[in-house]
Parts: sequence; C-alpha cells; structure tokens
Amino acid sequence: MSPEKIVTYLKDHDLYLTTAESCTAGRIVAMLAEVPQCGEILESGYVVYSPHAKQRLLGVSMHTVEQFNLTSVEVAREMAVGALRDSPANVVIATTGLCGGEDVDGIPAGTVCFAWGFLHGGRQAVFTRRRRFFGDRHALQTQAALYALEQLPAFHRRMLAGESA
Repeated sequence: MSPEKIVTYLKDHDLYLTTAESCTAGRIVAMLAEVPQCGEILESGYVVYSPHAKQRLLGVSMHTVEQFNLTSVEVAREMAVGALRDSPANVVIATTGLCGGEDVDGIPAGTVCFAWGFLHGGRQAVFTRRRRFFGDRHALQTQAALYALEQLPAFHRRMLAGESA
C-alpha cells in the first residue's frame, strides 16, 4: 500500500499518527510528508537512536533493553506505548532494529522489530512483529518503513475487532 493510500486510510478512519523510529530514522514520517494534506493525519515523529533517548523521551525501561536487547519486540512495544502517552495521536508506529550490514549480539543484520499501537474508546491495543529485510542501509530502511505503513490498516482492523497481540 502506497503512502498516499495510507494517508487516505488514516483520514477516512479519523486516525492521527505519531511515529517512534530508531532504525528507520524518520523514513516513515518522510514518506508520509511527501503526500499532500498529510498534516491532517500526522502529529509527530520521534527519532530515538540511543537507548538513553528511548528511555528519556519514550519511557523505555533500561531493564527491558538489558533483558531483551534494543532489537526486540518488547522495546518496540514500549516505544509505541511511550509515544502514545506523550502525544495526542491515537495511532503509533514504532521501529527498532539493525539496518546496518553487520550482525549485533547474535541478531542478523536487517532484523527490524515493529509495534503498531492504537487508542480507541479508552482502550489501548499494541501489535508487534519482527521481520528481516535484505539490501544496503537505504534499502533496509525503505523496506522497513513501507512494511510498517502497509501493515497499519490490517492491525487497525484487528484492534477494532477487539484483538490485541
């Protein structure tokens, strides 16, 4: 699904988006910002590379980082929850991972962890996934950003159906 279609989807469903990006370095927001009238659906974008920025700006627990690693769905989940808490947005996409060319701590290069969080009717739902992408740094970031956007409608529909995972 193209960024244009995602902007339309967000508008049609009264969704106001923020992102919490680490390895994608703001690529999700940049893709959406190229679409006219994106200001109606785009609240903010946090780019939080270091563990300390994740902790300071989004409330990610250092215990979670130490226990699960920065490249983990647990950290992505805490990033999403923190961004929803800090902003007036009702939907968030969070990314954390390895978009460089080297494995780190036994985690293969190209591994990205995602979280999609939603606030609806006083209820919060967060969905997480872990995927691996291939290519150079730019390709990895672009693939991860597109995947994050493409998956948003499916997780939104699951949230409306009362699911969470």
